[in-house]
Amino acid sequence: MSASPASASRPASFAAWYSAASDWARTDGLTWIYLFKALAACFLALGIAMKLDLPQPRTAMTTVFIVMQPQSGMVFAKSFYRICGTLVGLVVMLALIGLFAQQPEMFIATTAIWVGICTAGAARNRNFRSYGFVLAGYTAALIGIPTSQHPDGAFLAALTRVAEVVLGIVCAGAVSGLVFPQFAGLQMRGAVRARFSAFVDYVSASLAGRNDRAQIEATNARFVADIVGFEAARSVAVFEGPDSRMRGGRLARLNSEFMTASTRFHALHQLMNRLRSAGTHGAGIAIDALEPYFREIAPLLAKSGEPVLSAADAAHAAAQLDAYKAALPRRVRATRVALETHADAPLLDFDTGAELLYRFIDDLHAYAATYASLAVYTHERERWVARYEPKTNALAAGVAGLRAALVMIVLGAFWIATAWPSGSTLTLNAAAVCALASSSPDPKRTVFQMAGGTLAASVAGMLAVYGVFPRIDGFPLLCVALAPFLLFGVFMTTRPALAGYGIGYCIFFCFLAGPDNVVHYDPSGFINDAIALVLSMLVSSVAFAVLLPPSTPWLRNRLLADLRRQVVLASRARMSRVRSRFESGARDLMFQINALAQNDPAARRETLRWLFPVLEIGNAVIDLRREVATLPADTRYAKTMPWRASLRAMRDALTALFERPRAERFERALAATGEAISAVQSLLASFAGAREERHQLQRILSHLHFIRTALLDPQSPLAPLTGAPADASQGVPHAA
Repeated sequence: MSASPASASRPASFAAWYSAASDWARTDGLTWIYLFKALAACFLALGIAMKLDLPQPRTAMTTVFIVMQPQSGMVFAKSFYRICGTLVGLVVMLALIGLFAQQPEMFIATTAIWVGICTAGAARNRNFRSYGFVLAGYTAALIGIPTSQHPDGAFLAALTRVAEVVLGIVCAGAVSGLVFPQFAGLQMRGAVRARFSAFVDYVSASLAGRNDRAQIEATNARFVADIVGFEAARSVAVFEGPDSRMRGGRLARLNSEFMTASTRFHALHQLMNRLRSAGTHGAGIAIDALEPYFREIAPLLAKSGEPVLSAADAAHAAAQLDAYKAALPRRVRATRVALETHADAPLLDFDTGAELLYRFIDDLHAYAATYASLAVYTHERERWVARYEPKTNALAAGVAGLRAALVMIVLGAFWIATAWPSGSTLTLNAAAVCALASSSPDPKRTVFQMAGGTLAASVAGMLAVYGVFPRIDGFPLLCVALAPFLLFGVFMTTRPALAGYGIGYCIFFCFLAGPDNVVHYDPSGFINDAIALVLSMLVSSVAFAVLLPPSTPWLRNRLLADLRRQVVLASRARMSRVRSRFESGARDLMFQINALAQNDPAARRETLRWLFPVLEIGNAVIDLRREVATLPADTRYAKTMPWRASLRAMRDALTALFERPRAERFERALAATGEAISAVQSLLASFAGAREERHQLQRILSHLHFIRTALLDPQSPLAPLTGAPADASQGVPHAA
């Protein structure tokens, strides 16, 4: 008998329900889990603080919402740096109270200076280390300003406040790590796999000519965001367990090798584009000689015709790349011998392309080998000292610190002059808000949203304290009464557009309405504190809008200048870690500029246009320096030789050009590069040494030629400095 339609529809209906439930569990389900975890940690901290009879259990509640994050590693990282910052702030504040307890003006001034220093440190370090600086300043204000009015009890008050903060941290970490934990390390595995596959697809499509310039720019912009996000995830994953820590060095190495490989491939791709744009017969010969090698790359990155997905697949790809790399020099030499029979063959273009191809294969092999090493618990590739170091412009960080100090001094002077009972709340909250918002791309908007959330928290807190608390009895009913108010705020923090409002609501609802063991009903004090909180945020928002606001072009221009100066770093920094510093620094600066120009596509495109020549020329300079540094000890290679002097002059001209792009500096850099090429060619013509030495000199010549082609790229932001419209044939002139 055939099945009835009803029975046939039941499996399909069950499958649809199961699929919908699975999709909900992966999206909104995780949000609800986070909501209940945040409430559980909050009530746990509140209950323990009350049981221990701590004077302000609301501080433990507030700490939970400051520390709580969806992923456990983020909670552990923030907690670690918060404890460190809290202890530093405690020590500093006890010293300031001991020195200036009887001099309120000096106490406010020195506290403002300390908060400014900590805010500058928070703005300078954009990872979770910045939170340590925030707390070092905030804790000093939180402990010092209230206790400065009663210095005789400062030590005990400071210790109890630290105990409340630590209790909130421990509760948040325990709930996050034990109740449905979400680990960043597990998500990183998927990110590693997805990025490797995306890079393989990008390489294959670009070599096949399927990517236009717009797609290439979009892909590289996405890679920059992936690199910064990956490093942020790696920095918190090490707090989650031994497995992540055992692979921390390899994950850092993987990020660094991905940057190097993507830069090398872009340089190779740009060189081929310039050859195609030249449209000459000689350029066509070089293209025909190089393209067969490009078609061989994509199959190396697959296993049985399928793209690489797992670490085991990456091991297979690494073995294929290693074998291909070993055979490549011999094959290239044979191709070059055949090219020498053509009178108009551009040998320098071919040598440059072949050198970039070999280095790309070498970098891609290292990237695949590191990815493959993640399959085992320990590996020799774990020994990796280079690190990604995100840093904000020092001037911008200094402005952030000065702004925080000025705001605190102004509000502190207002407090002293008016003797407002809530003046201490006004002053210390301004210090906290300035520090917390200093690393935000748009701090004015962030602080204004926090003010809106605080205003809502004031109204909700008034309802809770004076409408609900008198009608309940016992801790369970207290939790039930607080839950709806807190759920509203935590839910807002899970929505990016409302996150600022949610943070302000959660933190300051606890500050205003968090219950103590003995509840004091003081409506006038409540209203004064609420006004002080909102007013401090509004003043901070105005300060961010008036005192050199980060959203104005001045900061973007400073960061763009820092991006160009990465070429100076490549030319002058010590060789030990120069490449990792250069690669991570350039991409981190681009990420910062893009964050400031979220609503300005033209500025983002201009930044990307500058990133390409910086990466191309900076890497070529690093390669050039490495080749020169490894030359044999021979008088022909001495630093005093004219050709070495021409190399130094070329590097000096390049650094001057990228420090301050000007037409005359461009002409000087182009001329110096041409002179260096001629000097190395003359050395090669008058020298018949060992084959390896000649190859090394030819590699130096290739790097110089690539720098010249990058300078003459008609699509480069340097092109307007030529003083004349760029011609396509200028893309690949060579000095043969």
